Amino acid sequence: MIVDQRIYTLHPGKVPEWVAAMTNGGFAIQQPVLGRCMGYYVSEFGPLNQIVHLWGYDSLEDRAARRAELRSIPAWNEIRDQLMPAVHHQENRLLLPADFAKPAAWGVR
Repeated sequence: MIVDQRIYTLHPGKVPEWVAAMTNGGFAIQQPVLGRCMGYYVSEFGPLNQIVHLWGYDSLEDRAARRAELRSIPAWNEIRDQLMPAVHHQENRLLLPADFAKPAAWGVR
């Protein structure tokens, strides 16, 4: 099990545009393909203008296959292409759960 954490720092004033695009169809395309959304957040304190989302995968291979499938969807590519100019900086982290705190909802012991 792995968690893909993505942090997008947007240009000032672009968070509402991002949220609207995801609300109006983006998330509905993304979620069924990527599967386990563990959270989608907007920063309120600390570094501002950030979108943070977490996705759970069974393995690196599972992640790669799901992300490739998402990239094959024309409607997703249109939304992504619309949003990418708003991005100032992007960070991706691959997180591994500590053995003592694996998410129970995933059926992991």
